[in-house]
Amino acid sequence: MRVFTMLPMRRWREAGPAAAAAEAAGFDAVMTAELGHDVFTPLAFAALATERIELTPSIVVAFPRSPTITASQAWDLQANSLGRFVLGLGSQVKGHNERRFGIAWSAPAPRLKDYVRALRAIWRCWETGEKLDYHGEHYKLTLMTPDFSPEPTGLPMVPVTIAAVGEVMLRVAGEACDGVRLHPICSRRYVQEVALPRIAEGMARSGRRRANFDVFGGSFVVTGPDAKTVAEGLEAARKRIAFYASTRTYAPILALHGLEDLGAKLHRMSVAGRWHEMSAEVVHIFAACGTYGAIAAAIEGRYGGLADAIELNFPAGAPAGLQRELLTDIRRIPHRFEGFDTRW
Repeated sequence: MRVFTMLPMRRWREAGPAAAAAEAAGFDAVMTAELGHDVFTPLAFAALATERIELTPSIVVAFPRSPTITASQAWDLQANSLGRFVLGLGSQVKGHNERRFGIAWSAPAPRLKDYVRALRAIWRCWETGEKLDYHGEHYKLTLMTPDFSPEPTGLPMVPVTIAAVGEVMLRVAGEACDGVRLHPICSRRYVQEVALPRIAEGMARSGRRRANFDVFGGSFVVTGPDAKTVAEGLEAARKRIAFYASTRTYAPILALHGLEDLGAKLHRMSVAGRWHEMSAEVVHIFAACGTYGAIAAAIEGRYGGLADAIELNFPAGAPAGLQRELLTDIRRIPHRFEGFDTRW
């Protein structure tokens, strides 16, 4: 199983050394998230400080950005990392698009599929000289002059993965993308009974192969040197799970476990901030937990046979040798992803 870890994002000087340390420890990828800081810049510093490790934002919010802007940023990161960049995209929810970014909302799944296809049309134009003549439902792109075109890279096309929760978006991931980023509110049962079947339906539409499709596992991984540290991590996870579960978007996942009433209750509680009332049993539906000696087995029990990659962030001060040892154990867990098919 592949293992990703988060880069520091607030202070750019920390990104390069952190990425180099992650590479030395044996991580497969370093990632950023579009929250309070720029999602691309730390990856640029990481690209210059490393040689092997994959670089990925998980995720970039797509719709506030023109596909051409995103294509350009991805292109330069791919070129300067010598082919190690993977673009993770997401739609975000209606409220953020309308009220935080100030853009009109439309059905996200068909729009994101159109966005991904527009990206690839732009990249083919730049790499092969093919005329830009893209006509989609949401994006029409027909102008690309030499002065605004970067040089061909001679590298594979940038892989594109998308965040998906609902069944329609999961089908889009399978049909049009190179991978999926499942949400942390994502149980093993949901992956097995809902996510993977919908992804397979999408693959059948386009002839994509599961071996070339990366499933990033969702859920939480909580670990540490002792039970006290794990308990503290579980408490932090419980607060995040409660926050997500209070959002109606994730109601179908809760319903699969008979937790509809909990979702409704948490939605009411969200105003009061009463997260502590969620039971620990619910937390374990969405989290793989254990001390360092037990975490590899817990991860295999949560993700084994379903996911190809997970996120793992060690507590500050975890010895480098210990990290390498644990990552070796986790990376022995079998997975189905063999590599991206990003031929031009």
